[in-house]
Amino acid sequence: MDEEAQMQTCHLLDLPWEDVLVPHILCFLPLQHLVSLQRVSMQFHSLIQVYLTNCRTFDLSSIGPSVPKEAFCSMLKDNKVLHSLCLSSCSEWVTDKELLPVIGQNQHLQRVDMSSCVGLTRHSLVAVSLSCMHLQHLGLAHCEWVDSLSLRSLADHCGGLQSINITACRQLKDDAICYMAKKCLKLRSLSLAVNANVTDESVEEVAKNCRGLEQLDLTGCLRVRNQSIRTLAEYCPKLLSLKVNHCHNVTESSLDPLRKRNVVIDVEPPLQRALVLLQDVLGFAPFINLQI
Repeated sequence: MDEEAQMQTCHLLDLPWEDVLVPHILCFLPLQHLVSLQRVSMQFHSLIQVYLTNCRTFDLSSIGPSVPKEAFCSMLKDNKVLHSLCLSSCSEWVTDKELLPVIGQNQHLQRVDMSSCVGLTRHSLVAVSLSCMHLQHLGLAHCEWVDSLSLRSLADHCGGLQSINITACRQLKDDAICYMAKKCLKLRSLSLAVNANVTDESVEEVAKNCRGLEQLDLTGCLRVRNQSIRTLAEYCPKLLSLKVNHCHNVTESSLDPLRKRNVVIDVEPPLQRALVLLQDVLGFAPFINLQI
């Protein structure tokens, strides 16, 4: 009886690793749990390494600050099939030295997020552009090391780019952004926020070349004016969302046609803003017949 029960016992690690455990179980576990499992036994360590070698998505956003750079290098040293890589919370330790080998051996990457990675340099962006020809989504927010030459390299080699976030990339000026707009015609989402160098020239070039644009963030672009917003309304019929908060030269005269198309705009109409201010002063919202 005991022998029969022993024969019927099946342990987790007895299941086929690459056919069952990796694609159907481990892929649903958060990365921090996988890292913990590595410490259980030598067998679990080997299993997790098999998973990391074959995983398509590697997201450190939840545990980035606590991951030693040596562990990062070890976890991805054999992976050549990554499609998505997120390093947005790894600013304290990630540098070109850790990232360049990973980029070089993963030419199928479609999504890369390096937002706020202040320890990187333009060499990482050039490496992405040269190695990842199928790149579709790129996060570079608050990467002040992004310059005109590296962005041009990206535009030259990644024409299929669909979204890019270059918020607060303050080295970039109109010439680089216009160049990207002419090369990356499939852009659907673009953030140029918090860059005082961005003018109407950039916005108009984006509008005229990226006709499928759906989301545009111009928050804090102080030199953007009504002229380019009107061009945006004319050339981008698929636009769904526009952010122009703190764009003091953009007024309701250019935003109203977009509102009538149900484009979501982060700035309230003047009357609505006035009512909110009045409510703050009076303590209640007065009734106003808007149909008069």
